Amino acid sequence: MAGDSVQTYANHRRLLVPWHVVALPILGANTVVQIIRFIQAPGLESAWNAVVAAALVTALICARWMTLRMQDRIIRLEETLRLELLLPGRNHDIERLSRDHLVGIRFASDAEVPHLVDRILAGELVSRDDVKRAVQHWRADHLRA
Repeated sequence: MAGDSVQTYANHRRLLVPWHVVALPILGANTVVQIIRFIQAPGLESAWNAVVAAALVTALICARWMTLRMQDRIIRLEETLRLELLLPGRNHDIERLSRDHLVGIRFASDAEVPHLVDRILAGELVSRDDVKRAVQHWRADHLRA
């Protein structure tokens, strides 16, 4: 089962076949085809087809972007609550962490969180990728959007 597999920095990225391999490439290619058809044979119908194709790609990208933004908000809430339990009395430090820091630190084991937070606050770990790379004991997240 996928939920039981070991997750690491090297394999944590998710390939969503219906999104990455089917929908986005097909709709992207359709947009290119419709624009080429409009250039080759300008007219109301070909212009409309190009506009609709571009709108479909835009809608698909926006839907994905909104899903990821919502996921980040939920992660921010979950990790803030987790850090309040793991780092009692350090609410001021927790508030200084960015959304990207919290998204990255969600993969860290409870034991390594205090050290990672200290490194973030010291400026050693700037991006979510920096934080993820610094995690030694990975806590898998198989429920990502």
